[in-house]
Amino acid sequence: MVNITNLETTEARHGAAYTAEQHLRRHGASLCDLLDALEDKSGFESLCDLHSAFGQPVADPDAVERALQGIHRALADQAPSSLERITRERGLPASDMTRWHGARVSEIIAQFRHGS
Repeated sequence: MVNITNLETTEARHGAAYTAEQHLRRHGASLCDLLDALEDKSGFESLCDLHSAFGQPVADPDAVERALQGIHRALADQAPSSLERITRERGLPASDMTRWHGARVSEIIAQFRHGS
């Protein structure tokens, strides 16, 4: 007998992965610029992991969620002084970008939780 709850959960998690992929297509360049500028390179590594997950025929929702969590953690851990320095040195509105990308990534991560 097919467990409908498991199918719904799997479908929801794949839907969240698809949402993440679409977000990355639209806003990945900006996120890449920001993560590259941060002193914590783990966020950039997580972005590379996210790209790798989407390089598969079917993205593994667990790998996508882990990568998004790594990106979110890197964004959340930034000190305001670090973001101000990036703004001065690179001309990026780092604080605004961090808040915006952090909120979007957080929304996508929440979609994975609803599928769990």
